Amino acid sequence: MAVPTLTDAPMSPDKPSDKSSHRSSPYVHGYGPRELQRLQDQASALVELLHADTAYPAGARVLEAGCGVGAQTVTLAARSPLAHVTALDRSAPSLAEARARVAAAGLSNVVFEEADIFALPFAPASFDHVFLCFVLEHLGRPREALRALGEVVRPGGTITVIEGDHGSALFHPDSDDARRAIGCQVALQARAGGDALIGRRLHPMLVEAGFAEPRVSPRLVYADGSRPDLATGFTRRTFTTMIAGVRMAAIEAGLTRPADFDRGIADLNRTAESDGVFCYTFFKAVAVKR
Repeated sequence: MAVPTLTDAPMSPDKPSDKSSHRSSPYVHGYGPRELQRLQDQASALVELLHADTAYPAGARVLEAGCGVGAQTVTLAARSPLAHVTALDRSAPSLAEARARVAAAGLSNVVFEEADIFALPFAPASFDHVFLCFVLEHLGRPREALRALGEVVRPGGTITVIEGDHGSALFHPDSDDARRAIGCQVALQARAGGDALIGRRLHPMLVEAGFAEPRVSPRLVYADGSRPDLATGFTRRTFTTMIAGVRMAAIEAGLTRPADFDRGIADLNRTAESDGVFCYTFFKAVAVKR
C-alpha cells in the first residue's frame, strides 16, 4: 500500500486532470454539520490573525469570492461596516447558511449572489476590492480564477487572498503517523484537483495572473501549553478535526489503514496537551489591479 506524503499534491494544479475537465474540484471536507462547526471554530480562532489588517473604507465595493457558509463573511462585513459587500458562492445551500449567519450578526451591508468564479455575472471594474479566503486550494485552475476576478476589479483596486499550507505543520511530540495522516488529506485533495500546499505559491500566481505589487505575509499559528484556548480552538477543533474528517475517504482510497490513521489523529490531539506544541502557517497576499 502506497504511503502518502506531503509532496503528493499536483505539481501543476492549473492544468485539468485527466479525470475531469472541471475547473473547481470537489470540496474534500464535505458539507455535513461537523464541517460547518469546524469552519466556525476555525473562523473564531483565527479572527485577529487573518483579519486584523483588513478593513475597507465607506462606500467601497467589495466582492467576497467563494464565501461558502459565511464563516469569514461575518468578520469581513463587521470590520468594514460602511463598505458594500457582495458575497458570492456557487452553492445555494451554502449561501442559505451564510445569509442566516449574517442576519444573526445583525449586519446589513452584505448582499449574496449565486454564481461561479469562472462565470462571474458582473461587468468589468464592478468592484474596488476582492477578498477570498481558503478558496484557491479547492480549484483545479487557481491562476485562471485570479485572472477572472481581476476582470471585475477596477484599476488600482486590490485583491486579498488567504490560503494555508499543510506542509508548514510542525508539532511536538513529533509523529510519523500524524504526518502520514496529514499526507492522506493532501493526497485526497490533489486527486480531487486541488492543492493543500498552495499557500507557498501565492506570490508567483498573483504575478502570473497580472496583478502588481503582491505582498505576502506569513501568519503563524503557534499553540503550546501557555495558549490552551488556541490549542483547543485551532489544534483540536480546526486542524485535527479537518484531518480526521477524511478518515473514511482515505481508507477507501487505499491511502491508509484504520489503525494507522487513528494513531495519527491521536498523536495530533496529543500535541494540544499542556506539554505539546503545534505550529501552522497561513499566507495572506494583497496585490493591486494594474
